[in-house]
Amino acid sequence: MSDIPTELKYVTSHEWVRDEGDGTVTIGITDFAQQQQGDVVFIELPTVGNHYSVEDEFGVIESVKAGADLFAPLTGEVIAMNAERKEDPEMVNSLPYEAWICRMRPVGAGAMDALLDAVGYAEVCAE
Repeated sequence: MSDIPTELKYVTSHEWVRDEGDGTVTIGITDFAQQQQGDVVFIELPTVGNHYSVEDEFGVIESVKAGADLFAPLTGEVIAMNAERKEDPEMVNSLPYEAWICRMRPVGAGAMDALLDAVGYAEVCAE
């Protein structure tokens, strides 16, 4: 079983979300996702200033195996992207919970409540 930190929230499309406590969140891909992808060679990052709705495609991750879309786990505005992922995309393979993709300012109180906890996400991965 892949590593699933309990302090994060998750979505079934295998993105993780960390509440930064200041009205923003940090988003990345899970250990399970990077294992399924294989060696990551390219990440198309979401654009700062763009607004996305839950489940909108907001990026692409490509590996030696295949390409996959990245989906917005929350509705909101992208306020930062991790430019290091363009230069060093393979870091998501070795440090998936540190190699974040972007930061977002979600809209709507309680937006994080709809996301999966570690136990719920583990069930998704086991299916």
